[in-house]
Amino acid sequence: MNDFTEKPGIDVMQAFMGLSDDEQQILDQADRFAQAEFHPLAQRMDDEEWWPTEIFPKLGETGYFGITTPERFGGSGMNVFTSGLIVQAFARWNHALALAWIVHENLCMNNILRNANDEQRARYLPAMCRGELIGALGLTEPGAGSDALGSMRTTARRDGGHYVLNGSKIYITNGPVADVLLVYAKTDRDRGQHGISAFIVEKDFPGFKVAQKLTKMGYRGSQTAELVFEDCRVPVENLVGEENRGVKIVMSGLDLERAVIAPLCLGIAERALQLSIDYAKQRKQFGKPIAEFQMVQSMIADMYVWVESMRTLVYQTLRACNVVDEEAGGRGDIHKLTAASVMYAAETVNKVLNNAVQVHGGSGYIWESEINRLYRANKLMEIGAGTTEVRKMIIAGELLGA
Repeated sequence: MNDFTEKPGIDVMQAFMGLSDDEQQILDQADRFAQAEFHPLAQRMDDEEWWPTEIFPKLGETGYFGITTPERFGGSGMNVFTSGLIVQAFARWNHALALAWIVHENLCMNNILRNANDEQRARYLPAMCRGELIGALGLTEPGAGSDALGSMRTTARRDGGHYVLNGSKIYITNGPVADVLLVYAKTDRDRGQHGISAFIVEKDFPGFKVAQKLTKMGYRGSQTAELVFEDCRVPVENLVGEENRGVKIVMSGLDLERAVIAPLCLGIAERALQLSIDYAKQRKQFGKPIAEFQMVQSMIADMYVWVESMRTLVYQTLRACNVVDEEAGGRGDIHKLTAASVMYAAETVNKVLNNAVQVHGGSGYIWESEINRLYRANKLMEIGAGTTEVRKMIIAGELLGA
């Protein structure tokens, strides 16, 4: 006869999530840190598109940068799954800062770690781990849309000991506050996407400027900008990898980016579910809490199932990223898995938030409410890091051998 009682010392949800004790501790610690440090900043960031300058150094002091960076460069030498847990916890309390963290930690710093030489790593990574330098990624250009590589117009011309960059980038997260940017440019126009190279650009390089800061519907406070390069002189030693081999860096980086963005959606969905449960218990209509109404119970039950199904795919994909060879990005199983993870997470958090606003009723439609702030953020993840349509193309292409 089976004993279905909970064993002493065993947490059912931890077992369900497949987290080790160490992983659960990392998630819980990050959650407590974000609740204390991030959540009090969220309202002002949303109201004013304000950036809290003190937060990145504080993250560096507490060891929340350089998660995948080896200790010799100032990091903690952990893995992609750990990064995902931290994103999940951060997103529960301030999704705008969680996004800024991803761009600095994963899109910029991890790409430098994986593709730069030791001299470049030693020059930039320790200060980025300390939060003294803020990182960004410069890929998307005005008018390019989903064809970021094929439509790239920013050029880089060799001139003695420098490359001279000309062009512009748009929708660049962390752009207005970044000190270090990983920027892609065409070094051989005739070779199309196979003529792209990657460069580390510092904000003080001559010819670089932030053209305009962009105001957004959601993720407000996560700084976004258009960047301009006008005869921007970048030292030759800041070329990352080989000339005309930047597409390899882009594609392998995009897989990891999608994997780490998916838990951002999970964290938001978890917060929306908890807010809805709390509201349903305290909000009364017709003389009783709305939590007693079957239609409200149905919406909350759906939200719970969506959150847990999202968690399973997100976690399994992150674990798969831990064992992927650096040469395997941009194709094969990991390519379709990461596309599927972020596609499902983005579409599912949209459903969760739609129900959450419905549970909150009129109060959820008010701009200043937390659930409204979350709802306004949901659409970005169906657009950024490759649209839902691009993700479907990736999945189908890998399945059908296209």
